[in-house]
Amino acid sequence: MASKPPTKPRKNASQERSRVTVDALVEATARILVKEGFEKASTNRIAEVAGVSVGSLYQYFPSKEALVAAVIDRHNEEIMQVVRAALAEVADFPIEKAVRKLVTVAIEAHRINPKLHRVLAEQIPRTGQLAYVEAFNREVHALVRAYLESRRKEMRRIDPGLATFICVSTIEAVAHNAVLNQAELLSEKMVRTLVDETTRMVVGYLR
Repeated sequence: MASKPPTKPRKNASQERSRVTVDALVEATARILVKEGFEKASTNRIAEVAGVSVGSLYQYFPSKEALVAAVIDRHNEEIMQVVRAALAEVADFPIEKAVRKLVTVAIEAHRINPKLHRVLAEQIPRTGQLAYVEAFNREVHALVRAYLESRRKEMRRIDPGLATFICVSTIEAVAHNAVLNQAELLSEKMVRTLVDETTRMVVGYLR
């Protein structure tokens, strides 16, 4: 049985020049994944697009899978920053206003480079990044659960863990499928309608 290629960086980029090189390599990998696909993303091709030597690439990354893992980490962190900011903002909002904001932000987060999002979703198992994604999901669930528990008086009697799971799963599914599979829903008018209908569904469930 063939061993899995390594997906951990060889070393951290601590100096400015090193960070510039690593950023160029990660950005080149993302561009190639979107335009040419995983199979075409060889280390030689990535180095060429990044404008660095293959030797320099291997100083930081042992394989193309490690570079794809770095792209996944960076993309997920961009999304998570948006989500964290939204959850901090809605802490004192009533339920309907909070849900509307979270649905809107979920759609916005999925619209951060949706073509890359689709490619990376396919590559997460291959690069062993499921643990990272699971940690991301646990953080989102913990933040949403904390909010819902603070709003118990506005909700019907329901287990907060179950309510969190259903709310997060519903919002994530709507945002994910709208952005990746239903491009016709993404006009400004349709996005507003999508937010209205999803908010109505989630709030109706909670109350």
